[in-house]
Amino acid sequence: MTAIRDASANMPRFSLLGGPLYRLGVAAGLVRGRTNTVRMGLAIGLGLWLVAAVLGVLAGRELFSLAMLGAHVRLLLAIPLMFFAESLIDPRLDDFMHVVVRSRIVPGEAALLLQQKLARVTRWKDGWLPDVICLLLAVGFNHIVPYLPIPGLDSTARAVGVTDLSVAGVWYSVVCLGVLRFLLLRWILRLLLWMHCLWFLSRLPLRLVPAHADGVAGLGGLEVVHAHFAPLLLSISAVLAASFAVDIADGVMALEAVYPAAAAILLLDALIFVGPLLLFAPKLWACKVQGISDYMVLAEAYAGGFERKWLRGEGPAEELLGSSDIQSLADLTTAVTVVREQRIVPASPRMLINLAIVALVPLAPLVLFKIPLTELAGQILGRLTGL
Repeated sequence: MTAIRDASANMPRFSLLGGPLYRLGVAAGLVRGRTNTVRMGLAIGLGLWLVAAVLGVLAGRELFSLAMLGAHVRLLLAIPLMFFAESLIDPRLDDFMHVVVRSRIVPGEAALLLQQKLARVTRWKDGWLPDVICLLLAVGFNHIVPYLPIPGLDSTARAVGVTDLSVAGVWYSVVCLGVLRFLLLRWILRLLLWMHCLWFLSRLPLRLVPAHADGVAGLGGLEVVHAHFAPLLLSISAVLAASFAVDIADGVMALEAVYPAAAAILLLDALIFVGPLLLFAPKLWACKVQGISDYMVLAEAYAGGFERKWLRGEGPAEELLGSSDIQSLADLTTAVTVVREQRIVPASPRMLINLAIVALVPLAPLVLFKIPLTELAGQILGRLTGL
């Protein structure tokens, strides 16, 4: 029993940050408070962009053309957003794991098993191997990508100078895109590690509470964690939107093709950021079914006693005014309602809507290819004023 208490009180910090790049950022003073890596993201993205901009100007390239939009978004927006996302998410991961142990949702020996699993994951992600794998894959993609139909690739490649093998083109295609792919692969690996941790957690004998106020039997912290994936989602959508814009301007892609692409983006995002939460659906469903059964029995017993006492006069004489029986009945009704409305996936409609909005917002400016900004503003003003 003492060992179990120690597992909840002295559980070490859980983090998916680590590896050579992270340690390099710490050594360079670009990481604050162990988890704030925003400055490192800004340094990497802005540094790559500045070199690319100088080389492009020296080569006589037009730096702020529409064809260059994909390059600007990838370096100045996508990369910093990836680091901003990990700065937001990593503390939430640690908070969630500590809460499920401290609140005894993971009871008894299961808490020790979870702690051992998290320790193994931490040791593995702190090593060199994950970053080396991601780096090798990123380098390999440099040879594969030219043969893939990636939106915006050809137009941006011509604008930067990749096709004529200029210094600016080589810097962008080999170094800049190589770094971006490396960072994206690191994120994919982290997501896989997090999914593995969730899978392991879902296999443990969880002590779920059907009447828990969070509406998901005590697993509401998972929604908090996954809501913080929004910056990563925005980063991916911004890159895709910029690529679509380049292809639309170049005549390679029709604006109408964005609609099925948006649906595909939403489906993929749901699979990546909401799909892992489905691991807990069987246990939450079983908890809900058992909770409804148990609380219905409790409610029947209490309501029956209340009726016999106050409506049939079978109980001792007592003034109804000031009695706590009415409030207790109302509280029990609330508890039964919470159990009946318990969700079987720890993701609320509000979270799903917010993530969908984040995914679609970068695509909204594409409508300007069909309706000029001045005309769109006039239509909006007209509808607001009724003129």
